[in-house]
Amino acid sequence: MTNLSESKIINIFQTKLGNKKFVSEDVEIFTLGKTKIIAKTDTMVQSTDIPQKMKLSDAARKSVIACVSDFASKGVKPEYGLISINLPKSISKKEVNSIGTGFKKACKEYKISIIGGDTNEGKEIVFNVCIFGNSNKIVTRKGSKKGDLIFTTGPFGYTSLGLHLLLNNSKKTNNLIKKSLKTVTNPKPRLDYGLKNKKYFTSSMDSSDGLSTTLNEMSKQSKKKFIINKIPANKDLETYMKKQNMNLNSAIFHGGEEYEFVFTIPSKYKKIIIKNAKLMKTPIIEIGYVTLGKGVHLDNKGQKTILKDLGWKHFK
Repeated sequence: MTNLSESKIINIFQTKLGNKKFVSEDVEIFTLGKTKIIAKTDTMVQSTDIPQKMKLSDAARKSVIACVSDFASKGVKPEYGLISINLPKSISKKEVNSIGTGFKKACKEYKISIIGGDTNEGKEIVFNVCIFGNSNKIVTRKGSKKGDLIFTTGPFGYTSLGLHLLLNNSKKTNNLIKKSLKTVTNPKPRLDYGLKNKKYFTSSMDSSDGLSTTLNEMSKQSKKKFIINKIPANKDLETYMKKQNMNLNSAIFHGGEEYEFVFTIPSKYKKIIIKNAKLMKTPIIEIGYVTLGKGVHLDNKGQKTILKDLGWKHFK
């Protein structure tokens, strides 16, 4: 097993490729003629990313959704895509049709045209999706200012519970469990909300690697301190986690796989972004504020603790 972290591996490649000033971002930007192209690629591997009980159609859809979520956080419309797949010899026609159905569903939902890709044979299923759009400007991970408010779309924690239930083959069922499982198998990025409201954001980032990862990265890139004074969880989840003696904070901040996004705004835009959220039926939650300093701090009735980045990391 390698002792290199994901970030160290990325830095090695970026240095080799001549990008010594590389700064991590949700999407990549390059200029083609006079057009600024926005691109994002994501990979889903069967053994590490697809629970055994997950339908292949849901997994294929989710591989596209992972890219859409990054576009949502940047306020950019995804338009075109390339899909490369790796399939084992044993795959059946029924399974291939299921995968195709998942790709079709995601592309229909978000109006993406797939223009090509590549098909390979291998030991397990792998989906690699690359999505393109164009925009003159994106909202970056840095840019938050002292006094900005911190918001997230959607509540957190359901996906962590859903993954726990799937991986442990739980037979339990109630409305909360159904809701939690659905967030794993059928996530819905808040693309329309990002497109309409990005002009109010000073910074933003997708949260799929874990809320603690997102908050720490945004704080680091903005060189500001983030104070979190509200946990973005619904009461039904809090009650269930307490009854089951499960760690709520871990589920909320470190679970990952939530295709929501975090954004910061000047306080003067609070009313308009809340109004737009209600009109668009998009749940948003004010979770804290930005101040001078560094790091992310949880404020529980005046008692502050450091929130470490314990989100999803490959190779750990």
